[in-house]
Parts: sequence; C-alpha cells; structure tokens
Amino acid sequence: MFAARTATVTALKRVASATTSRAFTASAASAAKVAVLGATGGIGQPLAMLCKLSSEVDELACYDVVGTPGVAADLSHIPTKAKTSGSLPSQGTWPPRSNEGLGEALTGADVVVIPAGVPRKPGMTRDDLFNTNASIVQTLVEGCAEFCPEAVLAIISNPVNSTVPIAAEVLKKAGVYDKTKLCGVTTLDVCRANTFVAENQGWSPDDVDVTVIGGHAGITILPLFSQVPNATFSDEDLDKLTVRTQFGGDEVVKAKAGAGSATLSMAYAGYLFTENVLKAMRGEEGIVQCAYVENDLTDAPYFATPCKFGKGGVEDVLPFGELSAYEKAWFDKMMPDLQKQIQKGVDFVDK
Repeated sequence: MFAARTATVTALKRVASATTSRAFTASAASAAKVAVLGATGGIGQPLAMLCKLSSEVDELACYDVVGTPGVAADLSHIPTKAKTSGSLPSQGTWPPRSNEGLGEALTGADVVVIPAGVPRKPGMTRDDLFNTNASIVQTLVEGCAEFCPEAVLAIISNPVNSTVPIAAEVLKKAGVYDKTKLCGVTTLDVCRANTFVAENQGWSPDDVDVTVIGGHAGITILPLFSQVPNATFSDEDLDKLTVRTQFGGDEVVKAKAGAGSATLSMAYAGYLFTENVLKAMRGEEGIVQCAYVENDLTDAPYFATPCKFGKGGVEDVLPFGELSAYEKAWFDKMMPDLQKQIQKGVDFVDK
C-alpha cells in the first residue's frame, strides 16, 4: 500500500517535472518565495498545488479570506522542498493597524500571484466582474506596496485589462511603482492558441508557440497565427481559431453550466508564468513570454506582447512583428475597447 502511494507521489512529481522540463531547470540559486493571494479559490488551489510541486519554489505562502490554513496544511503533506504557510485576514483592531495576515504572506515574497476575485458566470462578461474584483485587487495591491514593494506582481484577477492599471495606480500612489515588476498574466491565451493550432495542424502542442498580443478579454485578444512557422490555414479555419482563442473562456463557462469558469487551465497557465519569472530571477537567460505590461508599442498604455524576463522582472518589451491584413483588421477593432478598459481601471483608483 505504502509502495503504491509512494509511486503515485513520484508519478505526480514526474508529471510536474515533465510539464516544465522544456522551459525550466531544477534548483534555484537562492531561496524563492511565492505568495498566492486567493489561494482557496477555483484557480488558487490548483495553482498553489502546482507551485508546491515546483522545484523553483522554496517557500509558498497562501492567503485568502477563508480556509487558507486548511489548504496550506493539506499542501504541506506533499513531499517537496517548498515550505508552506496559510494566512487569513487579521481581526479588526483599535487603533487600526496593518492586516497582519496579509503581511505574513507577503513579507519577503519574490513573486505575488493574484487570482483572487469572483469567477465568471454564464452571461457575464469580464467587464461585469469589474466592481467586485477591482476593489479586491486594489486592497491586495495596497498590501503588496506595504509589505513587498520589490516583488513581481502577476495579476490573474479579471478583468485583467482593467485590474493591471488599477494595480499600477495603487503602486504609484504608494510611491513604489516599477513597470518592470507588474504583469497581467495572459499565458492562458497562448496555451489555448497553441492547443487549437496543434489540433488543427495535426502537430504536437510541444512544437507550437503562438504569439498572442493585445489584452485579455474577448476581441482584445489577438493571436498572430500568420507568424506560426510552416502552418497553413483556410480562411474559415483562421476565423474559427481566432474567435475560439478570443472566447475560449466562454466555451468553458458554458460547458460548466454555471458551476464555474476556466480554473484548471488558468491555474496551469499562472504556474507556467510564475515558473518562468523565477527562472529568470535566478539568472537563466532567454526567458521570453507574453505578458500584459506597460509599454509604448501602441497607443494603449498597457499591451500584451512578448517580454524578455531577467533578474528584476521584465527586462525588455519586445516588438510583436508584422501583422497580416486579417490581423490588422482585428487590431484596429480591438484598440478602442482596450483603451476604454484601461481607462476604466485608472479612473477607479482616481475617483
């Protein structure tokens, strides 16, 4: 019985290792702490588990408003090197003081991943989530500004097109904003595009790496299929693949029939993003991934594009290359929506 359990754990470790072996190496040169804010949610739990399995993570801090000690205790039984802790908001005090539970999770963090917020439900757009999730992100980023101002922040909470500008404005008000350390995680858009292209072309997903630019909502997501080497698409397939990548989240929401949104695939994508950031931080060269960051490549102040990561976060924002006529039409269509969503985030903090 024990041997069977040991084999199962070993197999899980091998799965995690095999998943990342193409892009990541084993041990980090220095201890790395990752904080997951929203760690008991549909994204947070599998994301925290994947981080616990990662050889890149030495300390994993889980934070949420309920249930975090239990999640951390559960994760701590997995035999990997990451030391795991779980924190809850501290009780209200007088005189008021900082949220000690959040402070415990964030102090010393190198990367903070924020999937906290309410999930999408059938009929909801990412914009419908705005009011609730905007307040959550604002509060959590205020904590980051206080307890770990030099950490790289990876924002998953939707609508990312607006929550990243919210985070930026909060950090600016605190005097600690650094555009190289604030990223919206758009990795799931790349994962979807890679999966769909591989299915369409009869390839292994391991051999596909689609650049996806723009934002992280509907038509603001623009996969650049014209740049995929050796791929050929009919006009019909190109349109189907583009729209499916843009609205892949809706596909999952409908399939779950109101019971949730894209949680498992988002957790996986967030994990890949975090692993890449950690690898770059410890000095590995050539780490490039798409991220939604501040840049001047377009008229939008924030835009997802390939970024080279280094020891301090985003080392270089890379150009996204030539667009086909088909992609240029989508680009022109997306820009007004993206700019409005960015401004909505800025206005939320400045109101």
